Amino acid sequence: MSNSSSITDFLLLAFADTQELQLLHFWLFLGIYLAALLGNGLIITAVAFDRRLHTPMYFFLLNLSLIDLGSISTTVPKAMANSLWDTRAICYRGCAAQLFLFLFLVGAEYYLLTIMAYDRYVAICKPLHYGTLLGSRACGHMAAAAWGTGFLSALLHTANTFSLPLCQGNVLDQFFCEIPQILKLSCSDAYLREVGLLVVGVFVAFGCFVFLVVSYVQIFRAVLRIPSQQGRHKAFSTCLPHLAVVSLFISTAMFAYLKPPSISSPSLDLVVAVLYSVVPPAVNPLIYSMRTQELKDALKKLIQSAVFQQQ
Repeated sequence: MSNSSSITDFLLLAFADTQELQLLHFWLFLGIYLAALLGNGLIITAVAFDRRLHTPMYFFLLNLSLIDLGSISTTVPKAMANSLWDTRAICYRGCAAQLFLFLFLVGAEYYLLTIMAYDRYVAICKPLHYGTLLGSRACGHMAAAAWGTGFLSALLHTANTFSLPLCQGNVLDQFFCEIPQILKLSCSDAYLREVGLLVVGVFVAFGCFVFLVVSYVQIFRAVLRIPSQQGRHKAFSTCLPHLAVVSLFISTAMFAYLKPPSISSPSLDLVVAVLYSVVPPAVNPLIYSMRTQELKDALKKLIQSAVFQQQ
């Protein structure tokens, strides 16, 4: 028996049993991580330096790219280091920091995606009021609210989770620190406090989900009323990237936490965790750059400028 005061580190779930497969996972994660850094870094640079992209939609996209860079950097480098050095350990404080940062960034991303749905709703359903409802000050306040809400929620959950007495060992069945795995190590009914907070969080997330669905129902109704095919295509082209990102984020997260216990296993949980924590930050830039012509042109101009300067 051990308690939380005597735990100095946790053991994370290994990706494989052999060093060769661990190295394979290292190179795979390295490729995904570099792709995420490159893609999100290009979007941030393009939006920051191209004045044509200084609009609310791209301002929120810049924030999304910052969040994606942070979230993938919270989990993947440690997993890569463990695979490379054939270890599973993460120190107690490191686990707490990783949990806090992951919750903070994932929460902020979800709230930001909800705000981005509102941006598309106003742009398509209330275009005459777009400049009034989504001025620079309003956009700044909404982005700050997304970051701030994610920060406060993460602080509350992390403090509550790590205040629990732990007596079921120090082995976590996941490649990074997350609340459900830590709650399994709790040895008292105090974990019900965190379960209660999670239930409240689920209701808030469900409220955002309902807002997303209602927004897109209104958006599609408005788009289908546009008489010209070119106008419909242009409207859809600004919405589909966001809808694809939202669908990827919500579907993988819902499957991770709502799948039946009967089909749960460490290997399946590992794959699903990779899908919702690693894949979206790497894929989001690709989705936006492929479907948004303005961003595609800005990225092309940025790359050509960089190549020309080197020559």
